Amino acid sequence: MKQNEIRDISLAALGRQKIEWVKNNMPILNSLEAQFSKDKPFQGVKISLSVHLEAKTAYLCEVLAAGGADMAVTGSNILSTQDEIAAALAVKGMKVYAYHGATAEEYDRHIEMTLSHKANIIIDDGGDLVGLIHSTRPDLGEETWGGCEETTTGVIRLKAMEREGILKFPMVAVNDAQCKHLFDNRYGTGQSVWDSIMRNTNLIIAGKTVVVAGYGWCSKGIAMRAAALGAKVIVTEIDPVKAIEAKMDGYDVMTMKKAAPHGDIFVAATGCDHVITVEHMLTMKDRAILTNAGHFNVEVDMAGLEKAAVEKKETRKNVMGYQLTNGRWVNVIGDGRLVNIAAADGHPAEIMDMSFAVQCLSALYILNNRGKLENKVIDVSDEIDDLVARRKLEAWGIEIDKLTPEQEKYLNSWNL
Repeated sequence: MKQNEIRDISLAALGRQKIEWVKNNMPILNSLEAQFSKDKPFQGVKISLSVHLEAKTAYLCEVLAAGGADMAVTGSNILSTQDEIAAALAVKGMKVYAYHGATAEEYDRHIEMTLSHKANIIIDDGGDLVGLIHSTRPDLGEETWGGCEETTTGVIRLKAMEREGILKFPMVAVNDAQCKHLFDNRYGTGQSVWDSIMRNTNLIIAGKTVVVAGYGWCSKGIAMRAAALGAKVIVTEIDPVKAIEAKMDGYDVMTMKKAAPHGDIFVAATGCDHVITVEHMLTMKDRAILTNAGHFNVEVDMAGLEKAAVEKKETRKNVMGYQLTNGRWVNVIGDGRLVNIAAADGHPAEIMDMSFAVQCLSALYILNNRGKLENKVIDVSDEIDDLVARRKLEAWGIEIDKLTPEQEKYLNSWNL
């Protein structure tokens, strides 16, 4: 088994520079690194990780390694891996199997190589590591105690496995932690999506019409930031309650069919497939911009677009133009993959500090409770959420009130 399969080890110095930058802006992980370095809770524990392989993820890997973990690492998206980051981790002695722009076959091979580590704990983003174990390679999960899932799409896949009764080990739904989805999904996605769109198009957002598909936590952040930049926002939804929420938040709500002719920029963040179809594209304005902020590149029907286009050309770095049969063009950023990470640097470091702190503590929870947990999707404990939130406030120098004994008694009484 090869120690590494990366693009270029000579890029390690650039990767180290990026890692040091985010490290200086991730105080919660700093505190966990200091704690883990002293206590070595993961000594002798093998961890396989598949997360977008960029600087913040690299620091997560280093924090776990500081705790004694034997790390095998890959990326969770063929365009989100940064080769300099892979090189920096390889130089640190980790097993790294990933490079930017891998083919589908190479990506699958890297997932398998990472699992060949025979991990005790899995840290997944989108569910590809766990999916391989449950589809064709159950042998690669024989030593697995459990794991953690980073994103909505992965949790959806895990819950489907649980419903079918086939989940082989417990998985913590990190995505559902308050210190993850309330901040990472909303503020992280909200900022990083528009960072990517603006840097890749060099166009103004003010005055444009933005169509946001879905109104979950990610979409709420995307819509909020679009409105703050001066755009008119249209939301499409299938959930009547979320549609009402979008309307009361001040946005127009309609079907994608009705929204398609109005949008200048489209962002899908639903976790479903074929949210924006060729039929929708044929009614769009000339040069409309299409993006996806969901985990897999299926929300914008890229396969259908490839077949329907009469011409295709790169219109700008990371932007591919497609001419349709009606003569109009649509521009797709990042090949329809996660726009904020396939064509930019992902969420801000301070946001991922919280999310990856939840990851570290959830991995520790799996370790400390191995053999005691059911093979189900497990919620992050209130204690972990509370610890991460308090360390974040401490890093900001913020103090908050505490309940007095009398207030605690009042809140726990029924006879007032």
